[in-house]
Amino acid sequence: MATFLAVPLKQTQEVELIKPLRSFIQNTFSQVEPDDYNHALNEFSKLRNLMIAKSVDKHESALEVLYRYYDQLCAIENKLPIAENQIRVNFKWRNAFDKESLFGGKQILGIASGAYEKVCILFNIAALQSQIAEVQNHDSDEGLKTSAKYFQMAAGIFGHLKDIVLSHVQQEPTPDLSPDTLNALSALMVAQAQEAIYRKAAADKMKEAMVAKIAHQCSELFSDAMKLMQLASLKDLWPKDWLPLVACKQAAYHGMAEFYQGSVAQQHKTYGEQIAHLQKANELLTAAQTRGGAAFAFKNEQGRIQRELQAARKDNDFIYHDKIPDLKTLPAIGKAAIAKPTAFPTKPMSEKFTDLFEKLVPIPVYEALSAFENRKTQIVNTEIGRLREQTQLMNSILASLNLPAALEDLSGQKVPQSVIEKAQQIKDIGGIQFLNKLMNDLPELLQRNREILNECIKMVDDEAASDKQLREQFKERWSRTPSDKLTQPMRDESMKYKQILDTAINADRIVQEKFQKHKQAIDLLSKSPGEIEKALPSGGGAHASESSGVVQKLRKLMEEVETIKAEREVIENEFKEAKFDMTSKFFSALASDGAINEEMLSASELDRIYGPLRQQVNESLQKQDSVMSQVQTTNMEFCQAKASDQSGAQREAMLKDLAAGFDMFMELKNNLEEGTKFYNDLTPLLVRLQNKISDFCFARKTEKDELMADLQKSIANQPTGPAPPPPSYQNPTATTQNRAPPARPPPPQFSTASSGPPPTASTPSGAPSSQAGPPPYSSAPSGAPPAGAYSYTGGPAPPQYMSGGHPSAPPSQPTSQNYAGSGQPSWGNAPYPQAGGGYQGMPMPSMPSGFNPYNPYMQYPQQPQQGFPNQGYPQQGYPQQYPGQGYPQQQQQYPQQGYPQQQYPQQNQWR
Repeated sequence: MATFLAVPLKQTQEVELIKPLRSFIQNTFSQVEPDDYNHALNEFSKLRNLMIAKSVDKHESALEVLYRYYDQLCAIENKLPIAENQIRVNFKWRNAFDKESLFGGKQILGIASGAYEKVCILFNIAALQSQIAEVQNHDSDEGLKTSAKYFQMAAGIFGHLKDIVLSHVQQEPTPDLSPDTLNALSALMVAQAQEAIYRKAAADKMKEAMVAKIAHQCSELFSDAMKLMQLASLKDLWPKDWLPLVACKQAAYHGMAEFYQGSVAQQHKTYGEQIAHLQKANELLTAAQTRGGAAFAFKNEQGRIQRELQAARKDNDFIYHDKIPDLKTLPAIGKAAIAKPTAFPTKPMSEKFTDLFEKLVPIPVYEALSAFENRKTQIVNTEIGRLREQTQLMNSILASLNLPAALEDLSGQKVPQSVIEKAQQIKDIGGIQFLNKLMNDLPELLQRNREILNECIKMVDDEAASDKQLREQFKERWSRTPSDKLTQPMRDESMKYKQILDTAINADRIVQEKFQKHKQAIDLLSKSPGEIEKALPSGGGAHASESSGVVQKLRKLMEEVETIKAEREVIENEFKEAKFDMTSKFFSALASDGAINEEMLSASELDRIYGPLRQQVNESLQKQDSVMSQVQTTNMEFCQAKASDQSGAQREAMLKDLAAGFDMFMELKNNLEEGTKFYNDLTPLLVRLQNKISDFCFARKTEKDELMADLQKSIANQPTGPAPPPPSYQNPTATTQNRAPPARPPPPQFSTASSGPPPTASTPSGAPSSQAGPPPYSSAPSGAPPAGAYSYTGGPAPPQYMSGGHPSAPPSQPTSQNYAGSGQPSWGNAPYPQAGGGYQGMPMPSMPSGFNPYNPYMQYPQQPQQGFPNQGYPQQGYPQQYPGQGYPQQQQQYPQQGYPQQQYPQQNQWR
């Protein structure tokens, strides 16, 4: 019985997975320790290497390794995205049907894409399934079942690949991955699965009617596969024995269907129909034998058909005398489509699969969490900012009213207790020196971040410039993805950080201005109470007594102000310490919908937690408006009750400045600490961006070097084509004056076989058309110029290897010996060079004076030889081919690579 066809495997090579994956984990998942995944990374790398090693084993255990690796690729697809602008791991795969030819399409394709790796692994899984099906014992029931199962599984995978390959491979794939190829392979696998089912049905001796239908469907499937395999784009792809075997099986199984249908006719005692079916079966088996040639493996079936046909004819002639109908008039044989492509699985292929990176959240979940954190931070900053802004407004109003210091300074002699407490608070923090230190640190932090960002932008620009230069140099041959399409996200991120830094610089300037404005008051509050008391002007005392109603009212209002401030601190802490569990919600959304509506989920959860706190913020702001209105009204009454003198006004103004200085100290402290934290937090983000860009540029450089090497190799392997014939003025009979001939290999042995026409000599300039030379392959016709009529006599004699004379012969005595008459084998009627420098029966144009045939580049510049310094063009004085010049073409080329310096040996070397 005929053999099955197995698809060859795609070949790949080992790649570095650990470093780029670890770098991505470190740069992307800020809350993850990369060292925790060292074991998983090592196991993943080992799994790929094991996949490469095990692929050659035609066994289910090897298939299990490929299943596990494919499942792991699917598992990390949303966690560790391998792509040109994410994790750059360049996977190179060779065309499975590569015949190591220079032609026939791209044979090796390398792409930094996890999707491309998945496509190639799926191809190898299907190929290995076909190989396992091929090596089964097809004489056993279990072997045929296993073959049918794996052929159908392979058909399903090839069909799945046909639908997804163009979306997963974002460039022209290798020929084995083209949709037409995958469609043809899928059809072939289904046909072979049906063939295995037929062979089992025939072995199990099923009813002839059913076996006929199975065989007919098998023939139909092989017919479909043959049509797809014979497409113009694929006919040169397949191994040479595939198409004959498929064509053979198509005819053979059609013949077997006719054979079994004949048995059905025999059972129905319609012997004429039986003979008609058997005749058709015999014809089809003969056609199958012609198509398959040496691959024909249906000899037993053919012999059986012939024997039964002979017996049926004999019985019909002597017994039944049944009329043999035309086969076209008989009902068509039915078809039983049992083999079908197995549906592509949606769950892991390996039953023992466990995700090595189970703890890593998928990128969509991680991005959703990051977006949620941004929304949360924005709400917190907005509400806390509202509270702090209104608190600063309240403090500035109180400072302008000299409250509460005015209530504590009724005597006008001592430092108010509130001022002493504020001064002590400032000194506990570090005083003005603390602010100076923070402000001096900011420029250094800013410069560090700016240098990192500038380096990021420079690396991207340099890589883009290099890619642009090479693209302009190699044009369409520079086939890799342009840098602009890959680096745009990095440029956008760099510009985002640049805008953030510009905003921070402006904020630093505003902080500096505020500090300079209140520097004197802050410096005084940083001193001891005695120094503050000396600096304060003495007052004349106040007319308002401690027990007056207006003073008591103001004190009560000041207590309400302190209560508002305390409440706001509590609200601010509640905003900062609010807890959320969004990971489980995002996971559930991704599992159920395949996508995450982050905006809707985040808004709902944030409103649930922060809604009540926002309400408290609004109530606090309303309470502040009411209290401050009362403070301003009551303070006017208090001011009217106070005794006003010049010294009292100066003292009150300084107390106001001290109160404003304290408030500004606290504000600047918060601003500078936030600025320092901002710059320190920004640094690792910029370092991650720098590492990402550095890894990208390194991978692009590696890709560039590999592509350059491939281009140079492809250019070197390109056939140069036959060399053009040398111009007539470079006739080999001409020699140089005062120079020995160049060194060259020994003259070749003569042969009687001619390999081609000799070069055609042209008529001299100005010669009449009637004197033109004859065709190169004809003898000299009548009327042709005599031999030597156009020979050049003004130069020296030709060298020995051209004229047959001695190299030391004087120039004035050229020899008349030519190869045609020297006893050497003749090449028909082809003209040969004469001693005078021309061909027999062919005119030779005169050479320019002083022309040197051994250095023709003095007159004609050498063509540029880009990229191939070791492949010089042959010297034009030595034609690459010598047909018809006395030198048979035993050696078609005399490359001059061995003589790059054109050394000229002495003439005695030619003796």
